[in-house]
Amino acid sequence: MKQALAATARGLRTALSDVADGFFEITHNGFALLGLALVFATLALVARPDLRHTGEVELRSWLESRRPPAPAPLVPDLEPTAIDRTTAASPDDLPKQQAAVAYWLSKKYRVAAEPLSVLVSEAYNLGKRNKLDPTLILAIMAVESSFNPFAQSNVGAQGLMQVMTRVHGDKYEGAGGTLTAFDPVTNMRVGVKVLQECIERAGSLEGGLRFYVGAANLANDGGYTAKVMAERDRLSQVAHGRVLPLFAPTLRAERSTAPPAPDAADAPAAAQAKPESTPQKVALLSP
Repeated sequence: MKQALAATARGLRTALSDVADGFFEITHNGFALLGLALVFATLALVARPDLRHTGEVELRSWLESRRPPAPAPLVPDLEPTAIDRTTAASPDDLPKQQAAVAYWLSKKYRVAAEPLSVLVSEAYNLGKRNKLDPTLILAIMAVESSFNPFAQSNVGAQGLMQVMTRVHGDKYEGAGGTLTAFDPVTNMRVGVKVLQECIERAGSLEGGLRFYVGAANLANDGGYTAKVMAERDRLSQVAHGRVLPLFAPTLRAERSTAPPAPDAADAPAAAQAKPESTPQKVALLSP
């Protein structure tokens, strides 16, 4: 019995040894064949560039077909016609004088030069058509709103030139209604019309500015007229090539020359006059 078991064990060991030797031989020969195949393939690719190119194309196509799709880009919901309602233009397209004014105002009031270019160009066009100094129109906007087209005072003056919309609402009808008070160009055109009426009523520019701010029947205008005229003079000098500081050292002196409005010495000039200006504007400019 023991001899039979020993013989069986020797047989198993011999079989396993033969299997291992055969596997090693097959594997060894397989790697050899693989190595030879790689050598022949490399020689073929070197000798035949067209085959190499074809292989590269096929490999690239295979890789591309298995590439995961790229995530869709986040595209904002824009309107192709938005440019039609944008109030902006290149200052370099303006005449030299107008460009100088636009750049100077841009730096002083920290407003982009592109929208200011449209306002400066419109001021010059309005000035020419209405026989007004364009720098005066720009000076009024500077003092009234600092070129904020959405400005509104506590008594309802709105837009760039702070027109009293509820008083002069009829002037906006041709543009589509009083909401166009916040369209910069429309507000400028209505503001210039109101300014013209004020000058005609007063008979002088300075008097017209007092009417415009609503201080015609007050003892003083809180320095409004002097402030507008000083800014106009600076803009005129800039337009003619003068290099001026953004904030003139005489500005504080100009403000101090006008007597302060009662109980409002520290308020801006336009704000001082406007709370009491509505009755004056209504009375002076109503038919």
